[in-house]
Amino acid sequence: MGRKVLVLNQDYSALGICSVPKAFLLVYLNKAELVAKSQGFVLRTVDDEYPSPTVIRLHRYIHLPYKGVMLNRQNIFKRDGNRCQYCGKHEDLTLDHVLPKSRGGKTNWDNLITACKRCNSQKGDLTPEEAGMKLYQKPFKPSFLVFLRDFSGSVEETWMPFLAKREKMY
Repeated sequence: MGRKVLVLNQDYSALGICSVPKAFLLVYLNKAELVAKSQGFVLRTVDDEYPSPTVIRLHRYIHLPYKGVMLNRQNIFKRDGNRCQYCGKHEDLTLDHVLPKSRGGKTNWDNLITACKRCNSQKGDLTPEEAGMKLYQKPFKPSFLVFLRDFSGSVEETWMPFLAKREKMY
């Protein structure tokens, strides 16, 4: 049961992702409603069958003052597809500052990339241009919806109407 469920706020905006058992419990306890169910999967008890949720909507609105993607190692790796942004390898990955910290580079979404240890040490205290190394993609800060849609693993077809909406600008 490694599948995930999209959790929507009361206004149908995407809030996050949870496990199928957690989503089922929210629906069963009447804290959420089933918006979309999985085709071909059901949850069975001794006496009954229940649809397996893919999208649920909370009955109560949850106010989130800031909905962004946390800057951490795992999220940088997800954004970069778990591959070195210089050579494309998937092994021995670490983080690299495009503009080295010793030269004023900041620790933020726009300056951190995934790199293998070999490429990271080869680049050293240089910029990619100075080291003669080309980046696969320019680092960027993903929006919350883009991160859910593109970097959270497999995305159910039933999620797309809710993740295709533009985020509200505050």
